[in-house]
Amino acid sequence: MLLLSTAVSASAVSGRLACSRGRPQRAAAAPAAAGVRRGALQARRALSDSEGREPAREDPVAARARQQVQSGLVFQPMGEVQPLVAAMDQQLMDPKAEPGLAATYSLARSNYSPDLESAINEQINIELNMSYVYTSMYNFFARDDVGLPGFAAYFRHNSGEERDHAHLLMNYQTQRGGRVRLLALAPPETEFWHAEKGDALHATELALSLEKLNFQKLRDLHSVAQNLGDADATHFIEDYLLHEQSKDVKEAAVLVSQVRRAGRGHGVFHVDSLLTREYGEKGAGGLDGNGAGPLAG
Repeated sequence: MLLLSTAVSASAVSGRLACSRGRPQRAAAAPAAAGVRRGALQARRALSDSEGREPAREDPVAARARQQVQSGLVFQPMGEVQPLVAAMDQQLMDPKAEPGLAATYSLARSNYSPDLESAINEQINIELNMSYVYTSMYNFFARDDVGLPGFAAYFRHNSGEERDHAHLLMNYQTQRGGRVRLLALAPPETEFWHAEKGDALHATELALSLEKLNFQKLRDLHSVAQNLGDADATHFIEDYLLHEQSKDVKEAAVLVSQVRRAGRGHGVFHVDSLLTREYGEKGAGGLDGNGAGPLAG
């Protein structure tokens, strides 16, 4: 009996010792398992956050560098402008200036061909010459021995229109940094009598021919600008000169047809009355009694 009790006690003691040895092992394994679970949870949260968040923005400097490598079209103002700044320092004086004259070079000039500059000066001369011819024509019809104030008003209107075109070209020349160089004007005819056609038809046919000639000169100027690749000059000539000139040709052609239908007799006075109503009597010129200016009409 005593031996059995001793055996049981020894077994119980050995069992408790075994249990006490197992507790530290389980206690040591618990924190490791918790760490694994915590790491998995953090990974899931990080994945969830990355799916809902915008992608990180690329550094602007790095983006420009990458774009330049891909396209080569990146604008670098401070670097690209340096040749233009250096050119200004070399263009302080106009090499075409007369000796002894300190003519400055235009700072506004940019990709403006000297050939186009010369062509525009020639067109200015053409417009002024046409204005000169029309001035002579309106003074002819304003004379008392001709007595057609309507035709005088029409040609005076044309003279002012051609002069306006010349001024338009001058303004464009200076806008582009060119130099307006006025050329000599040819003296026009002062008499427009014609034995077969009559003065009215002869003058209107001459005006139509001048308008057609000017239209061709403007197309030539447009070709110069186009061949030089000057888009701005091409646009200017098309929008401000060519389209307007085509309308002037049509207007002059209609007047020639009307005068031809009217004939040399009384019909010319009818056309003259129409022109007077359209363009006014100021084309006849003259002074009022006090010498204060042209007649109001």
